[in-house]
This record gives sequence, structure tokens and C-alpha cells, in this order.
Amino acid sequence: MNVSQQISSHPSILEPNVVVRGNAVSFAQEIVAGSHRFTADEPAAAGGTNSGPTPYDLLLSALGACTSMTIGMYARRKNWPLEGVIVRLRHSKIHAEDCAACETKEGILDRIERELELAGPLTTEQRAKLLQIAESCPVHRTLKSQIDIESWLK
Repeated sequence: MNVSQQISSHPSILEPNVVVRGNAVSFAQEIVAGSHRFTADEPAAAGGTNSGPTPYDLLLSALGACTSMTIGMYARRKNWPLEGVIVRLRHSKIHAEDCAACETKEGILDRIERELELAGPLTTEQRAKLLQIAESCPVHRTLKSQIDIESWLK
């Protein structure tokens, strides 16, 4: 099937979860997610106007929010004395050869570092379990899995 057939035969998305609009003149993007509106942009040093978080900041925000929500939900179910969660994240690019735990040994890889701060009188075992639970948040699982992104023109 050629590209024009893929374009014309693919169904339209009728109810998107997120819509992003840009004017093609600047990096600033208007994002509508359900009833929420916000802006993504690049810093001034990268040619943007710094009117919102960068796309990678939004990606890290999704992982951080999901991590905190998942940890909080688990602690509530267990009736553990978790009083608060802070998730600090950083994205960088690394050489694959510098990653001992990575399967890929060539090229450049994305690395996300995530630090968790758990407040409350938790035991060492509870803290360890909550760290383990962080690994099972849905966004974490999505980022660690093979992702199939399908694109087409309307």
C-alpha cells in the first residue's frame, strides 16, 4: 500500500484525548486535554519564548504524576503512614556503551533519572515496597515497553 492509500483509507479520530495546535511560526503549542488548556514551548535559549514546559518536561511530568499517584494509591490500600511523595526527574541522552544495564550497546539512549522522597513514619520494608511499586506505574510501564505510534494525515 502506498502512502496516499494509507492517508485516504485511515479512519479519522473522532474523539481525541489530546489536541495540540501550533502556528508553525514559533515553538509555542496550545494543548487541550479534556477540559484543561495549557502551553508547551522551548526555552528562549533554544529559540522558544519559554511560555510553557518543554515536551520532555511534559513527559517527565506524566511519569512523575503517575508515580506519585500509584505510590499514594498503594499506601492508602495498605493503610500505611505515607504522608507525602515528591518525585524529582531528569532526562538526558547517554552513550549506550556507558549503560551497564542496557541491552543496546551502540548509539545514544534516552535516560530518565527518578528520585523519590517519601514522607511519613514508614518502615524500611514499606519504603522498599513503595520503590518497587513505582516501577509498576502505568506510564513507567508504557515508557519501558515497545511503543507503536501510528501517524497519518487528515
